Amino acid sequence: MAIGTARIGRDRYRTDIDLGSHRLVADEPAVLGGQNDGPAPYELLLASLGACTAITLRMYADRKGWAMTSVEVELQWRREEDGPRIVRTLRPQGLDAQQRQRLVDIAERTPVTLTLLGGVSIDTFVA
Repeated sequence: MAIGTARIGRDRYRTDIDLGSHRLVADEPAVLGGQNDGPAPYELLLASLGACTAITLRMYADRKGWAMTSVEVELQWRREEDGPRIVRTLRPQGLDAQQRQRLVDIAERTPVTLTLLGGVSIDTFVA
């Protein structure tokens, strides 16, 4: 189970995030009134998807014994006429064309990908 806490005070819009053994800062860019002290919320969403994708592909390549030396996952958040869209580009190194294409299939089934595609229920309470 993942647990996190986000806290904001009077600083516009710096938010301290506590994830147990890790701490992060989120903020908005200056053009939106923030101090740009950390990534904006949608950037954090992309970071989560990118990390999950990279880790899953590394695990898969290792399990298959493939000679993948690295993989870069580029992500773009876009607002399009039919709604928001994430464009993900994989740049694996050290693989042949067939292996590279297989990574596309694997990327479509990473845990964070499936969560985003399937949606998630959110229950909100006031304590």
